[in-house]
Amino acid sequence: MKIRAGDSVVVINGKDKGKTGQVLRVLHAKNRVVVADVNMRTRHMKSGPNRPGEIIKYEAAINASNVMIVDPKSKKRSRVGYKIEKGKKTRIARKSGEEVKKTSIAKKKDAKALDKATDKAVEKASEKTEAKKASAKKEKPASAPAKSTAGKKSPFWKKMGFGEEAAGAAGAEVDAGSHMSEDHSVPDQVERSSSRSSQRGS
Repeated sequence: MKIRAGDSVVVINGKDKGKTGQVLRVLHAKNRVVVADVNMRTRHMKSGPNRPGEIIKYEAAINASNVMIVDPKSKKRSRVGYKIEKGKKTRIARKSGEEVKKTSIAKKKDAKALDKATDKAVEKASEKTEAKKASAKKEKPASAPAKSTAGKKSPFWKKMGFGEEAAGAAGAEVDAGSHMSEDHSVPDQVERSSSRSSQRGS
């Protein structure tokens, strides 16, 4: 492609026919170019946690065949050619033969203002979140002592009669030897087996 980023071009076809602008970007794979203030589109952006909602206007790409370079001498549209001198290849405008020099892309004022506005919005959103976090941290310690002073709940195992304190209280009230004096011996197995065998036979 003979058109490069930074070149001033004129639109020769489409809804923006006759408009001139600077090439912002060249899409070689698609044979398209993005020209400043040409083929404008509008996009409505949703608000997010760190940025506000906004309406963005941007330039969509147009086909490279719909633009021609502006001759630096005559300021009219011209085709691009090449001239080789002393092993150096330079681009020239075919109408006047003037060399087409590479220029840098000028930044838009609107883009700068938009960037500043979005930066401010992001800063405000971050400040709000930090303030919320700080207030939440301050509230937590204040509410914690209120819970502790309201009344101490005893653990469930003390209510159920487990633990050292419960065992000490139970030992004082209940006689420890009363349940130990009961007979816990196992009856003879021989007698059981004989009684079972006699029951089966009968």
